[in-house]
Amino acid sequence: MRTSLHPALTITASLIFAILVAPLFIILGASVSDTSYLTFPPQGITLRWFTNIFEISAFRTTAITSLQIALLGTALALLIGIPAAYALNRFRIRLPSWLANVFVLPILVPEIVLGFSLLKSVTISLGLPVFIVLLLGHALLVLPYAVRVVGASLASFDFSIEEAAISLGCPPLKTFFTVVLPNISAGVIAAFILAFITSMNDVSVSLFLTGPGISTLPIQILAHMEQFFDPTIASVSVLLMILTVGVMAIVEATLGLTFLTK
Repeated sequence: MRTSLHPALTITASLIFAILVAPLFIILGASVSDTSYLTFPPQGITLRWFTNIFEISAFRTTAITSLQIALLGTALALLIGIPAAYALNRFRIRLPSWLANVFVLPILVPEIVLGFSLLKSVTISLGLPVFIVLLLGHALLVLPYAVRVVGASLASFDFSIEEAAISLGCPPLKTFFTVVLPNISAGVIAAFILAFITSMNDVSVSLFLTGPGISTLPIQILAHMEQFFDPTIASVSVLLMILTVGVMAIVEATLGLTFLTK
């Protein structure tokens, strides 16, 4: 038996969906406008602003840097976050309760404060290279996502399976990689996607940690807007949206989005 939705509920849901989708259409329309300034609705259709992105060397360089920082920072965060999440769930009775809150601090602390603290304590005091400091800053920024998302997968994992494998003679380290890790792979993939997207779009932390010759794409977008107000900015935003949709499409094609909800 089918139940019909109330018209008010349908109208409300449609309005909410329109509010969420409208900015995307505005950016898309502004990116193809045949004008030298941002405007909507577009006046004419052209793709020259997309080609203009690749003609500006600063966008090419910062895009490569952002991808490197996002990939390496996410990998470093997972390298630390997976063992941390495992320990917090496997030995939660032995470990102090406040230890789990330590990994949430990068989220609780404002990103501006986090960026300034890293600038003063790591860049200035230790004199490390800008790329290394930027990498550490992004890894620290996305570490809570790695710990929390992987920890959520471990919370539903039955550790008696691991104990059974160890009791049958499998070494603990091999047991983790052959028994535990495959069972929490959905959480690892979800943590990677969330951390990668967060790192790619970060502004506050990167604003303090970038330096001469090294910058990220979001910072370059801000710098470009200070000098120009052309549709190139909208075109870059569209490409970033396509990148996000592309990542989700790859996950759907290879694993299925329902895989991430297991």
